[in-house]
Amino acid sequence: QVQLVESGGGLVQAGGSLRLSCVASGRTVMTDARAWFRQGPGKERELVARFSWSSSSSTYYADSVKGRFTISRDNDKNTIYLHMDSLKPEDTAIYYCAARRMGATAFDYWGRGTQVTVSS
Repeated sequence: QVQLVESGGGLVQAGGSLRLSCVASGRTVMTDARAWFRQGPGKERELVARFSWSSSSSTYYADSVKGRFTISRDNDKNTIYLHMDSLKPEDTAIYYCAARRMGATAFDYWGRGTQVTVSS
């Protein structure tokens, strides 16, 4: 089992920045990918950014956040980050950290989420 805990959410004005963190514990050696998802009000959960250790070119960003968000990691701390710049009101959502078990096609482990609210 893998446990994920997000932090860093909060209220920010449009154009501002936030950095989200996700600390993983448990059998993290069995995971090959980490990702950030988000779910806005009345919307389905969407993939925001992904990092995979199983590929040399392993980052992905949703079109809506390209050029503004950056996913990064600290392997020694079992932590991934989501650096969010030039935030827009439409970025308002609950942001979830996820991890994928080696060999799996879907993300298996989820954090409880952290709220990001962007005001005009």
